Amino acid sequence: MQQSRQNWRAWSAADKLALLQTLKARNRLTWKPLPGPQTQAYECRADVILYGGAAGGGKTDLALGKALTHHQRALILRREYPQLSGIIDRANDLYGEYGVFNSGKGVWRCEFGGKRRIIEFGSVQHETDKLKYQGRPHDLKVFDEAANFLESQVEFIAGWNRSEDPSQRCQVLLCSNPPTDATGDWLIDWFAAWLDPQHPNPAAPGELRWYAAVEGRQIECPDCSEFVIVDGERVYDFDRSTFDAVEIIKPQTRTFIPARVTDNPFYMESGYIAKLQALPEPLRSKMLLGDFAAGREDDAYQIIPSEWIRAAQERWKTRRQPVIPMTALGVDVARGGQDNTIHSPRYGNWFAEQICYPGADTPDGHVVAAQVFNLRDASTVVNLDVVGVGASPYDLIHAAIGNKIWGVSGAAGTDELDITGIFGFANLRALLWWRMREALDPVNGYDLALPPDRELFADLCAPRYKRTPRGIQVETKDEIKKRIGRSPDKGDSAVYALAEHRSTLAFGSI
Repeated sequence: MQQSRQNWRAWSAADKLALLQTLKARNRLTWKPLPGPQTQAYECRADVILYGGAAGGGKTDLALGKALTHHQRALILRREYPQLSGIIDRANDLYGEYGVFNSGKGVWRCEFGGKRRIIEFGSVQHETDKLKYQGRPHDLKVFDEAANFLESQVEFIAGWNRSEDPSQRCQVLLCSNPPTDATGDWLIDWFAAWLDPQHPNPAAPGELRWYAAVEGRQIECPDCSEFVIVDGERVYDFDRSTFDAVEIIKPQTRTFIPARVTDNPFYMESGYIAKLQALPEPLRSKMLLGDFAAGREDDAYQIIPSEWIRAAQERWKTRRQPVIPMTALGVDVARGGQDNTIHSPRYGNWFAEQICYPGADTPDGHVVAAQVFNLRDASTVVNLDVVGVGASPYDLIHAAIGNKIWGVSGAAGTDELDITGIFGFANLRALLWWRMREALDPVNGYDLALPPDRELFADLCAPRYKRTPRGIQVETKDEIKKRIGRSPDKGDSAVYALAEHRSTLAFGSI
């Protein structure tokens, strides 16, 4: 039993059994982390920790243990409140000696180590539920099964990860298995150095890296040096007196500590591993091995299969931009808030990298029109979302280029049919998204090449459809935004870039 706690997986079966018997004999109310990954995560000093990956690694116990022994005020969240029942039951076992539970408020009030501890349980089922936690500080924010949360919910609630006690370490703990749908793909962006096999500088488990949020995007930083953004670039050598404190960006540390069921002697003794081994693929690889790269299952009514999009992004990596004028420019104009104005240039069947402008940088039609004029070639067709704020730039651009611009109104009717000539469409939005599906379908041979952008991938995976008496109907942008927590601006812009204002597919220009 003298072997290193960090070398837990190398322990003999006899030593693991002896430890299990010791833990069972110990008073259950005195919580201690298991040797190996759970101890590593318990002692980790990173600002943001992703722990788990595989099922059975002791994620719930880690969250409850840290909340009681390391923190003064903690918030433990699940996406839906009924999912908290098992966590609350386990908290009753661990916390009973130290305090009382207010079941009506979902709050444990404990005394541990000479300090008062408050552990709150809650949920954020809907996007707007995050507002319940606005301005409420906790020095530990736990998102249990983090892949089920929207990125916007985690970012918003984590903004109040703070304490009035200068000696108290503040942390965000993300306990999760790999995502099974696009909702949790943000985890792979946040922890790309550990989870993305194509990352240029991969990180080791438990290694600390520095990250910062800049204009709504998570960026990796070389170290902890503070910086400011000037003309879209990071500037590290700056005069602090010329910048407001809120403009100075300080990176935070982040890490991923993987754990498996083999790290948990309780589950190993129970035979839980056999149940994980019996799962169908790719769920088996996700839950048993914690494989974030394993294929995920698409929703039955997802318009474009993930594999078709992934194949188009792989083609992009092996092709160069065609030496031809820009064929079309798709423009999705920001509607305020956190939306972006996105320009998608297309050259035949090759889509260039999208150009993104925060909504604050496109305050009126004149700015959007100027962006379009700077990007397009003389022969380029512009397809612009004309609904709402898009009307102003449309008028300005139309005055200059005439019928080279098409004002796309998704709610407009259409009598076009799908490529088989069988199905109709409830409106123009459904038609244009279905045209993207048909162009990406490998059977049709159009071989689109899309830039390998994770957000574009998630946006194209997001919309779902249904069949109605009026024809195929696609979710509205607002419906998608409620479900995934953000507007699918990049996906819409790419769809507009493919479209043509005539009664055939846009494939004539591909």
